[in-house]
Amino acid sequence: MEQGFGSDPSGSTIDKTRVLDVKPLRCLSPVFPSASEMSSIMTPQPSPFVCITPTGPFPAGVTPIFPFLTPDESGRMGESSQQTPNQVPNQGTFGFGQPISPIPVNSFGNPTANGNSGHVNNAGDTGSGKKKGGPKKPRKVPPENVVEVDVEPLLNQLLMSFKLVELDQAKKADGDKEVVRRILLVFDLFRRRMTQIDEPRYGAGSGRRPDLKASKMMMTKGMRTNQTKRIGNVPGIEVGDIFFFRMELCVVGLHAPTMSGIDYMSVKLTKDEEPLAVSIVSSGGYDDDGGDGDLLIYTGQGGVQRKDGQMFDQKLEKGNLALEKSVHRANDVRVIRGVKDVANPTGKIYIFDGLYKIQGSWEEKNKSGCNVFKYKLLRVPGQPEAFKVWKSIQQWRDGVVSRVGVILPDLTSGAESQAVCLVNDVDDEKGPAYFTYIPSLKYSKPFLTPRPSLGCQCLGGCQPDDTNCPCIQRNQGLLPYSSLGVLMTYKNLIHECGSACSCPPNCRNRMSQGGPKVRMEVFKTKNKGWGLRSWDPIRGGCFICEYAGEVSDLGYDRDDNYIFDATRIYEPLEPVHDYSDESRKVPFPLVISAKNGGNIGRFMNHSCSPNVYWQLVVRESNNEAYYHIAFFAIRHIPPLQELTFDYGMDKADHRRKKCLCGSFKCRGYFY
Repeated sequence: MEQGFGSDPSGSTIDKTRVLDVKPLRCLSPVFPSASEMSSIMTPQPSPFVCITPTGPFPAGVTPIFPFLTPDESGRMGESSQQTPNQVPNQGTFGFGQPISPIPVNSFGNPTANGNSGHVNNAGDTGSGKKKGGPKKPRKVPPENVVEVDVEPLLNQLLMSFKLVELDQAKKADGDKEVVRRILLVFDLFRRRMTQIDEPRYGAGSGRRPDLKASKMMMTKGMRTNQTKRIGNVPGIEVGDIFFFRMELCVVGLHAPTMSGIDYMSVKLTKDEEPLAVSIVSSGGYDDDGGDGDLLIYTGQGGVQRKDGQMFDQKLEKGNLALEKSVHRANDVRVIRGVKDVANPTGKIYIFDGLYKIQGSWEEKNKSGCNVFKYKLLRVPGQPEAFKVWKSIQQWRDGVVSRVGVILPDLTSGAESQAVCLVNDVDDEKGPAYFTYIPSLKYSKPFLTPRPSLGCQCLGGCQPDDTNCPCIQRNQGLLPYSSLGVLMTYKNLIHECGSACSCPPNCRNRMSQGGPKVRMEVFKTKNKGWGLRSWDPIRGGCFICEYAGEVSDLGYDRDDNYIFDATRIYEPLEPVHDYSDESRKVPFPLVISAKNGGNIGRFMNHSCSPNVYWQLVVRESNNEAYYHIAFFAIRHIPPLQELTFDYGMDKADHRRKKCLCGSFKCRGYFY
């Protein structure tokens, strides 16, 4: 065997021609080195034992033990410091110049001849070509030249903009709808911005988990609400609200544990405290039975979920014990159901399905033969439908049940890739006034740019790490959209690829050009005429549709109710806007009329607390520019929730219209 790291500490060369007789470890006898002032091992008398620390100092002929020998700043292997009689060893550094972080010995590979620790290859090959558990996926290593970006100033700016730094302890303990909305919006904006910053540096799917980092930084600063655990509903959160990340449940107090499916609290009901369950997450990790939407058979936690493959019986402790106590106390339990995110196969969507009561519990053997606990939960009646809505929509898609009140199966007559049905289950009206459906904006003449713009040559689509792409350069060096089609940061102007670009139609930088990405329906509201909503859940930042119609050069008719005027005064979303670019204002008056021809955007109603926000998008070709109005979700929007945006106000027109949005921030009117 070769000693140490391929060389003797004294500098002598090893004679590799020698053949050593390697014996099993159990046959080897310990050989204790002698101190320099004691007798040699060649002498007949026995040598006394000399204690040597793993880090030295080492007598002549003794090799330092790996992995206690670590490289110093120069890259060489460190040597133990020689002590003078008056010196005391630095126990904190184990004899080295710098402290050593505690590292498990099993994290080191076998030493190799060049002095570095040997690494198992990505396929898990240790010499035999096989490894229990199958091959491992290659671990992505960040490029060496990447410098970590300090994102804390960005978070601080968002917290100040949304006035969360002023959040008092009372609001942190018990929130409301406005506080919950602001915290979730800051979390999502911060997470999206970090994703946009990381992707060109580390690549898509780098595993850096900006959602975990965002929540950790926010909670470290105390930016969370509903920290007081409670039984029943959580202030500011409505039945049917959806979340795309487990950490969102934590920052708003709906479900505190980041991993565990059962959240509980200690309650003193008698002379002793006992645990009671307050919420559970059912997302497919165990063999749960979702039932028909009012019934849930929930499996307890523990035992069968070990990663090493070992199976154990579940124990009646912690969360399982809390559920058992809740059976007898009959307290309400919040239920969050997790479903697969169709748009993101590796993700889930979490639906707050309201309050349930545990009707009973029992123990049974699962498929692996282990004992598990089962709990039967029934939904408390009188609550708004939540998970049932999802089940109904799936039945419409599958053709099992027909959508009630459908007038037209596709209002667009095939003009959009997704059918848009026209629905009225309120009264006998057969549809809106006649108009021609057009999927995009009609220009009589384009706007002129001061200088010609070059199209990109990205044959495979614009990539976030391509710093030479002119379309990315026009967006301040960052792609505006994620791989899921999410707008990463709100700006006053987004540059998309134009007709002169070589990228394909599915390029990420053509997000608003392919029409709606979710299944929509135009429906009759109870008191606001016709409205727009989606069958699919919409993630915050996702593109919804553009406002199609005819660009007007001569103003518009005041009696035209299907007008979009970019020059109006809109309720500012200052915290959302990123004004780092030079375009603080709309560079021109863009007025669009959808009275005679338009798309589904013409049916979107006004709200003083909208869930949709419009962005100006430009597509340039040579010295021509085509501007469009694109709508994006401000926050996560559940299925069949009406889509609304703020119509803005016109200084020249003081004819107020009564607002019927019914939101908690309703101004009472709009123009």
